[in-house]
Amino acid sequence: MSETETTPIADLSRAFAPYESLAEQLIAHAADSNDGSHDIAHILRVFRNAMRIHGAEGGDGRVLAAAVLLHDCVSVEKNSPLRAQASRLAADKASGILSGLGWSGETVDAAAHAILTHSFSANIAPETIEAKILQDADRLDAIGMVGAARCFYIAGRMGSGLYDVADPLAEHRPLDDKAFAIDHFPAKLFKLADGFQTAAGRALAVERHARLKTMLDLFLDEI
Repeated sequence: MSETETTPIADLSRAFAPYESLAEQLIAHAADSNDGSHDIAHILRVFRNAMRIHGAEGGDGRVLAAAVLLHDCVSVEKNSPLRAQASRLAADKASGILSGLGWSGETVDAAAHAILTHSFSANIAPETIEAKILQDADRLDAIGMVGAARCFYIAGRMGSGLYDVADPLAEHRPLDDKAFAIDHFPAKLFKLADGFQTAAGRALAVERHARLKTMLDLFLDEI
């Protein structure tokens, strides 16, 4: 059962201050699956990251909040052949939702662009400050301690092992993050900090990247 099924939307929306009213309209559309790595808790963490960066970088807060709330409104599993299209599908769905709420074409397009370009898999460059902030805010949730937890959670959903017992660091084999969870650290997660779009986002990424490295070092020490 999802958080939105157990907690009244009005209560959840208060966590998205100062955009509570907007959140109350959009939370029902925010998380489109039972995937605990892309649930309403993830949306809220990304929102808090985004608001922190927004405070330093500027941009249209309402457009940014809407983009955050709807960036995962279409769910595509990590191992799906449609994965690279997930952000485009979400942007299209979000456009319809916001248009239905009476948003202008310009603001709908701004939110949709941010959603379209936030995804690592889509590999589309963000062109606006709101899009850059959303991409940074979402990637912050993929590194650090939460990022490590999400990595192992997703590995469990995909049926992966934790590590290759014969060669945990892939010193004598190709990386295979579909088979082994910790292969995802060098295959993707350790690369994310170099691609942040904003100065505020980069500063936060440095901290979380260091935590992620420490976490893997401790994990390797224990095994």
